[in-house]
Amino acid sequence: MTEVSKIEVRRNLKKAILQAVDEIGGFKKFIKKGDVVLLKPNFNTADPFPGSTDFEFLKAVVELVYECEPKIVMLGDSSTMSLNTRKIMEKLKIFDLEKIKQPPRVYVFDERPWVKKEIPNGKYLKKVYVTHYLDRANKLILLPCLKTHFLSQFTGSLKLAMGFIKPFHRVHFHARNLQEKIAELNKIIHPDLIIMDVRKCFINKGPDKGLLREPNLILASKHRVAVDVEGIKIIQSFKGNSLKGLNPLEITQIKKAKEFGIV
Repeated sequence: MTEVSKIEVRRNLKKAILQAVDEIGGFKKFIKKGDVVLLKPNFNTADPFPGSTDFEFLKAVVELVYECEPKIVMLGDSSTMSLNTRKIMEKLKIFDLEKIKQPPRVYVFDERPWVKKEIPNGKYLKKVYVTHYLDRANKLILLPCLKTHFLSQFTGSLKLAMGFIKPFHRVHFHARNLQEKIAELNKIIHPDLIIMDVRKCFINKGPDKGLLREPNLILASKHRVAVDVEGIKIIQSFKGNSLKGLNPLEITQIKKAKEFGIV
């Protein structure tokens, strides 16, 4: 069985997502009847995909997860520090998902409780306040976009964890050693599945705007490092990318995550 599946999207997005997950064992390998499932998209800003998660992609994942007969499907996020998450979600029409046949529960993390978590053996990050929904769910699916990032070089499944953090604390996060902190934060994040939407990606600048390319792929994996490395290679395959010549395994957030045994 492959570590990271990579499926080209032809006409049917939902079918491509299903095929990508089937290649690593299928949704029912990761989601069981009666599970409480948390979906974590990217609503850092309201910029069009890949600046934020695409509505149709998210809707397709919700529908596929419900086929596994979970008890609850939740989805939520917290936007960048200077923006209002609810307004971001409204602009992206995310609350329209509550009108579909089997609707998820859509949560604005900023409006709900935060819980303090200690980072095991943290050097740059000792403690952090994260959404209490991490404790309420027994299954977690990460839904990252793929793009370069002007501060952290790239953003994928590891960087997606930033949306779990109380916004005020991200000021300290970005002050220095950002990539090391991303890796340390992932010590307390335990996803069961990652589905990366790589139909479009930014190959420079980012995370909200950049030079756009269209690989037209869906990636699926249970391994954060593996799927992020594959994403970096996809970015590097395009002329004019800002990661040219870099060894993906030597990019700090990847290197540190591997050192910490994060999968």
